[in-house]
Parts: sequence; structure tokens; C-alpha cells
Amino acid sequence: MRASLAMLVILGIAFLAGCQSLHGETMVLLEEKIAAVNISKSNGFDDMNVDILQSFTDDESIRTFKNAITTAQKQMGKVDVSEPEYDVMVEYENELPTHGIHLWLGKESEKSMFMYIGDDEVYLTSPKTTGKLRALIISGE
Repeated sequence: MRASLAMLVILGIAFLAGCQSLHGETMVLLEEKIAAVNISKSNGFDDMNVDILQSFTDDESIRTFKNAITTAQKQMGKVDVSEPEYDVMVEYENELPTHGIHLWLGKESEKSMFMYIGDDEVYLTSPKTTGKLRALIISGE
């Protein structure tokens, strides 16, 4: 009886760890202070449009973008996607290289999608995060 219970506990932990490793990978940014987050209309995959539509330099907006990016969950397998809507450029202080990210901004109550420029891995935000991103991006267009 004890051995069966111990085996069930071990299997349960292994199952939970396996599920977490499949769905727990998120995007990363440098552990450096972000100076600005710039948004432009995307020119398509593997390209970063430097014609900036909006630039966010206030702490609250930067925090919103940083949270949206670093909590977006990696999707397993290939995902067919249309051309990206926006390019997000995360600029750091101290003249570090800019992080270039494609963004497909979801509609209200939908998830949004991120992809590092030059990569093919897709990361999804929560619908709540989409609402916060929409409030920043759509209101400034």
C-alpha cells in the first residue's frame, strides 16, 4: 500500500514537471535597464522597420511591455502565422543591442503573439495582457 502511494506521488510529480517544461518556457530580455520600447508597423518577417510610430519611455509603459514579453508562453510545434502587424524594439541603456520582436496584437479578450525577429518560435500572451498592450498601442495610433 505504501509503495503504491509513493509510486503515485512520484508519477504525479513527474507528470506535473513534464507539463510545466512543455508550457513553461517564456521569452527573455536582458537583465539591463530598458530605456525605451519603440513600436513600428512591421515590414514582414526577418526585418525590423525603424520608422517608429510610438516610443514609450515612461516606467509604467516599459513595465507593461516587459511583463507582456517575459510572461508570453512558448507554443510547441510549428504555428502558421500571417505577416506580423508590429515590430517592437526594446532599447536598453548603455548602448546595448536592441531586442527586435514581431507582434501580432490580438483583439479584445484574445491572446497576442510575439516572435523574436529572425526566429520561428511563437509566444502567446494572456487575453488580459492583450488588453494592456491594446490600451498603449491603439490609443497612440
